[in-house]
Amino acid sequence: MIALCVNVDHVATLRQARGGHEPDVIEAARVCEERGASGITVHLREDRRHIQDNDVAALKSIVKGNFNLEMGLSDDIIHVAKKTIPGQITIVPEKRSELTTEGGLDVAANRLKIARVIKEFHDLGVAVSLFIEPQVDIVLLSNELGADYVELHTGSYCNATGGAAAAEMERIYASARAAAKVGIGLNAGHGLNYINLPPLLKAEKLHELNIGHSIISRSVFTGLASAVDEMLRIIRETL
Repeated sequence: MIALCVNVDHVATLRQARGGHEPDVIEAARVCEERGASGITVHLREDRRHIQDNDVAALKSIVKGNFNLEMGLSDDIIHVAKKTIPGQITIVPEKRSELTTEGGLDVAANRLKIARVIKEFHDLGVAVSLFIEPQVDIVLLSNELGADYVELHTGSYCNATGGAAAAEMERIYASARAAAKVGIGLNAGHGLNYINLPPLLKAEKLHELNIGHSIISRSVFTGLASAVDEMLRIIRETL
C-alpha cells in the first residue's frame, strides 16, 4: 500500500499559540503510528514558527517508521539535520513571509548546493527527497543530481477546479511516468485532503504521501486516531 506519513507541524502550531507543552507533538506522532501511519513528517523552519529543535530530537528517538524532516537549504537547518540524522530529509523552498510552502524547489538554480547536500546526507545514510513542481524536466534533473525521491507539489492541483484540476493531474501523471522510467522514487504532498486524494493515488509507482493540515484539521472534530483511520481507509479502498 502507498505509505502515509502524517505531518504533525500544526499540532506544534497550536502549542506555540499559547506556549507550554499542549498539545504534545510526541503523543500526536505516537497516535498516528499506532493507527497505521508509515511515518511522521515535520518541517523545521528557519523562524521556528511551529516545530522546534527539541521536537526534532525527541521525534527521532520515538518514531518507529520513516522520520522525514522537511528543511530548507540554510546552514542552520542543515546543521540540525546532520546532528539528528533522520531517516529521510526533504529539501523544500522556504520564504519567511509565506504562510505555507508556496511551490516547488528551484532545482536548476540551486543545483550545486543541492548536489552537495545530497552527497553529505548520503554519506550519513540519510535518504534525500526534493520537493518539486510536477514537471518532467525537474524530475529528470533531480535524478541526475542523485536524489532518492522527488515529492511532487500537489498544491496547484488541490487549488484548481474543473478542467484546470484535470490538467494539473495530467502533469502529475506525466511526472510520475518519468520518475518510474528513470527509477527515482515518487512521493507527493501539499493540500491533499479526504476529497481530492483519490485521483492522485492512480499515479504510477507512487510511494509515499505526506499529509498534515487536513488530518490535523479533521482531528479537531473526530479525534486524531479517527482522522488517520479515515485517510488510510481512503488509500486502501481506492487502490
